[in-house]
Amino acid sequence: MTLASSYDIVVIGAGPAGLAAATEAAARGLAVALIDEQTAPGGQIYRAITTTPVRQREILGTDYWRGETLVAAFARSGATHSPRTTVWAVTREGDGFEIGLSTDGAAHLIRAAHVILATGAQERPFPIPGWTLPGVMTAGGAQILLKSAGLIPGGATALAGSGPLLYLIAAQFAAAGARIECLLDTTPRGRWRNALGHAPDFVSSPYLAKGWSLLRAARSMTRIIKGVENLAAIGEGKLEGVRFTTGGRSYDIPADLLLLHQGVVPGINLSNAIGCEHRWDATQACFTPTVDEWGATSVPGITIAGDAASIAGARAAEARGRLAALHAACMLGHLDAPQRDAHSGAARRELKRWSRGRRFVDALYLPAMQFRIPSGDTVVCRCEEVTAQQISNTVKLGCTGPNQMKSFLRCGMGPCQGRMCGLTVTELIAKERGVSPAETGYYRLRFPIKPITLGELAALPQTEASIDAVVRIKQ
Repeated sequence: MTLASSYDIVVIGAGPAGLAAATEAAARGLAVALIDEQTAPGGQIYRAITTTPVRQREILGTDYWRGETLVAAFARSGATHSPRTTVWAVTREGDGFEIGLSTDGAAHLIRAAHVILATGAQERPFPIPGWTLPGVMTAGGAQILLKSAGLIPGGATALAGSGPLLYLIAAQFAAAGARIECLLDTTPRGRWRNALGHAPDFVSSPYLAKGWSLLRAARSMTRIIKGVENLAAIGEGKLEGVRFTTGGRSYDIPADLLLLHQGVVPGINLSNAIGCEHRWDATQACFTPTVDEWGATSVPGITIAGDAASIAGARAAEARGRLAALHAACMLGHLDAPQRDAHSGAARRELKRWSRGRRFVDALYLPAMQFRIPSGDTVVCRCEEVTAQQISNTVKLGCTGPNQMKSFLRCGMGPCQGRMCGLTVTELIAKERGVSPAETGYYRLRFPIKPITLGELAALPQTEASIDAVVRIKQ
């Protein structure tokens, strides 16, 4: 669908939070556009929900197929959907915002009175020796191939890391016919003691039954090895095996594919570039935007919904999407505060239900420090091929933070714009300096936050100011 030049609300990201926000806002009579990079709505959790070739519904599970209901509700809402569209800038323009977009290689600008960021989560960096070898990839990336193309690994596959998603992916691939050699669980032994204080909420949450079911499914389909440390991918030119220790003994196992995963963190590049305030969340060991109960940020007119604000899962993201839309409608004068509050009851109840037990999960699966802060010649910044030792040496020379590190080593200046190295660089610098990640800070991002061509920029409509600037240069 062709985009108009302006909207009341632009929602960025078509996962559960974005779909719920766009549907709710459209129901309030607002002109809404939902922008997303993928060809169809659903985000990562519901990737290819309308087109997946996986027809055996039990392989992907009931949680995945719930996405059909969300997508159908959005399709009936009347909101505009712009797929295959990358947002590369959001800047203040008068009382609203100007949004820079590229669709199928063509750049253009639209305006919005209010912007809801529903950019979701990304997999946490997992920098181990050999993680750049062909044959090593993230478990989430492999899951996308299963959902969108029905592809499964053809050789011996090992999964390594921690968290519920790792067990879910192992069960999904095994059910689809993949040869899963083992699941290497890096959750530190005794970590359950940290989570014990949150057990009462977890026991009464929906996560208990889901977690137990996942564990049983994974155990019935593959070998699970716990207490894994000193994990490394080994091979010459490609992955040939996985090396690790557990129980004080070292092991090598052959593998054609290694899938890594140690949880997800909010995708903050866009909110960071816009100028929203962020803080270090020690519970989830990542930076998160500072938001209120509605998702409102420190930048008026910018609201954040779902896992882009903090990790809580798909069902909580739906509820937060609806709350963000109600807040935006109130800010734009389509609802007064009492009406907004009255309409928020169902979403708040859902949010409370699906947030219960989250602290237990966060405490249990906080990744071990050795897998967050690498050493030696382990690559940290994949784009610029910068190692942990280079970063440590640069700190010893007087570098105090990630932004200064850019000048020394170009960390975070490649195509991914720090997505794959940002947290690692922050924690590595913090460790070397003996300070907190909060004091160390994060990359300061600038637009465009996604790669675009000069041709796309040149094709944008020219303003009098831009034309005058070119004339002055020629003179």
